[in-house]
Amino acid sequence: MKPVLFAAALILFSGAALAQPSGAGQRRQQFNSENGLALGGYDVVSYFAGKPRKGNAGFSYAYKGITYRFGSQATLDSFKKSPEKYEPAYGGWCAYAMGASGEKVEIDPETYKIVDGRLYVFYNRFFTNTLDKWNKDEAGLKKKADTSWMKFYH
Repeated sequence: MKPVLFAAALILFSGAALAQPSGAGQRRQQFNSENGLALGGYDVVSYFAGKPRKGNAGFSYAYKGITYRFGSQATLDSFKKSPEKYEPAYGGWCAYAMGASGEKVEIDPETYKIVDGRLYVFYNRFFTNTLDKWNKDEAGLKKKADTSWMKFYH
């Protein structure tokens, strides 16, 4: 009788584990990505070189459910060595909106700022550049954005 109970429990727990979203699945739901592609296909490492550039589909790499594109094998290799260093803050959503209202707002991949080695991206359309607003209260907005992001992602 005990082996039967063990087998039933194993099946029950296996089904429960399958019902839980995977880490990669959760990231894909929470990150700003179109069909799993981050930053509209921009090379995330290129931001740290001072000029964001479009990546190439031939240099793609999936990291925990999010696909990144790179302009070269060298930038792809840099990312692979330390992906946490290069991933955008707040899943690639507008940092200002995350801090000001706790909302996920689309971004302009060419409107960005690197602060303390972290990439922040911003909305910049229709005469509204949220990077300017972020710069007026960066410390306060960053603190609020960190709290808001934790509600979405953790």
